[in-house]
Amino acid sequence: LFRSGRLNPRWNDEEQDSEAGFRKAMELVGSEFCDRLLYYRDSWLPARALVEEAIRERFQVDASGEIVVMSRGGCPWKEHLFNLEQELGVEKPIKFMLFMDQNGQWRVQCVPAGLNTFQNRLSLLEEWRGLRDEELSRVSGIPGCVFVHASGFIGGNQTKEGALAMALKTLEAKLTTNGQ
Repeated sequence: LFRSGRLNPRWNDEEQDSEAGFRKAMELVGSEFCDRLLYYRDSWLPARALVEEAIRERFQVDASGEIVVMSRGGCPWKEHLFNLEQELGVEKPIKFMLFMDQNGQWRVQCVPAGLNTFQNRLSLLEEWRGLRDEELSRVSGIPGCVFVHASGFIGGNQTKEGALAMALKTLEAKLTTNGQ
């Protein structure tokens, strides 16, 4: 709305017709409102449906219920995941989101501890961080590895099964570390 205020005539303009500026402001605000409305209708809400479906099917992925597989990647999922965990009464927090990237490879992304933080509920294994390709596959014992980010928040594999194995090994290591 700050932009619309700038459409008023300047103090030193010879023409002081504020109606013309008002009409431009109405167009501007109306256009932005319609853009947001279309975004929520065509992107945000369909993403919520995908995330909800993935959460409901999580026990088909792994008995822990801590790994979710999205049927489509690239959609906004974090805020939906946090809201849906509460709404659906998810008892054990989800740790990993798996999805196919735009290149047809699979990603395993750690769920952050909150919306505006870089801390994860559970990061990928430290010994994998910063490794790529064959070296990562050798160290992890998982074929087809592509990378694990240096901070451990995301990793990639050539296959869905490989990305799932990366999440499962990380969960297993956590259980071993905690003695559960």
